[in-house]
Amino acid sequence: MKLLIIEDNHDVAGILGDFFEAQDAEIDFATNGELGLSLALADDFDAIILDLMLPKMDGLTLCKALREQGCSTPVLMLTALDNKADLMTGFDSGADDYLGKPFDLDELDVRIKALIKRHRGNVAQAKLRFGDLEVDTARHQVTRQGMILPLTPTTYQILRLLIKNAPNVVTREQLIDELWGQHPPGKDILRSHVYQLRNQLDKPFGQPMLVTVPKVGLRLDQGSTDTNLTE
Repeated sequence: MKLLIIEDNHDVAGILGDFFEAQDAEIDFATNGELGLSLALADDFDAIILDLMLPKMDGLTLCKALREQGCSTPVLMLTALDNKADLMTGFDSGADDYLGKPFDLDELDVRIKALIKRHRGNVAQAKLRFGDLEVDTARHQVTRQGMILPLTPTTYQILRLLIKNAPNVVTREQLIDELWGQHPPGKDILRSHVYQLRNQLDKPFGQPMLVTVPKVGLRLDQGSTDTNLTE
């Protein structure tokens, strides 16, 4: 396991480093956003632990820059901000998960390993197709009508599960289990990712594909006009 820890608090960075090094993880550190961005783009990491408040470049700007430059490494964001608007801003910037400060090291460990497992993709190296949508699981790339969709690692995982089951429904419980296993966060986080996926998958095109089945889950449709997200 190779991790990049971007954290300007030396005590927190030291605790994180000691914890993961005890598991034989290889760790790199950055104490500001500019250095963190440079390291993240220069090397291959299994995951990035990113503090929100950083000197020189904040975590949101850093995460957005990573995604814009094609870096798909999973990002877990550490933040003292935990209201819904802040969380949605974090996910819109490309973060895959978050933990509020102060955090539990064991929970952090579980979440990081779950992100890495999903990103490594325990799936067959194949292309999945539904309508004008195609998922290249070998390259972790999704296209619709030949256009590459700028998905985050988490919205990619949601869409991959949906296309594998299309046109059948994927329940909210299935989605939560796929994304977070036995340690799911609050329900608003899934809603935020689904909202983001809807923008990425449907907004650029005239015909929406993502359909909400109220009280049940989501499915893909080749000719849907239902774009509601209903609890």
